Amino acid sequence: MRPNVLTRALVSVTTVVGIAAGSLAAAGTSFAASEPATKPAAISEAVAPLAVNNLGLSTAQAKKVQGDLKAHWGYDGDIDGLLGTNSWKAMQRGLKEYWGYDDAIDGIVGPNTVKALQRWLKSKFGYNGDIDGIAGPGTQAAFKRAADSL
Repeated sequence: MRPNVLTRALVSVTTVVGIAAGSLAAAGTSFAASEPATKPAAISEAVAPLAVNNLGLSTAQAKKVQGDLKAHWGYDGDIDGLLGTNSWKAMQRGLKEYWGYDDAIDGIVGPNTVKALQRWLKSKFGYNGDIDGIAGPGTQAAFKRAADSL
């Protein structure tokens, strides 16, 4: 019997804390909304963090990729193991040249970038999945093999 009482007490306390936190959040939101907007809005490009998408690569593997991108595709950033916008722009330049990437060189790892990457990985690094633009486990495993070969 004792465990049931303890469980009910814990659930009750958790519920009360959740309700209180929700009430505080709502109160803060309504307070913020009632203040007049006197400050200009920040420019999103100035405050947006650099998006990083290593697609499952370790930092060491991503550094190898960045080194190759620097040597061949105009990557001019740091070799830091973080595949951010500039790394992916360089990757897109290579994919555009040889692997059918036909979208903007924008550094966004969207479906078209992944499809071109999958074509490269299928040709050279044992990717055997569909060219579907989804960077699932098979795509990531082949990308790791590609990075390790550099």
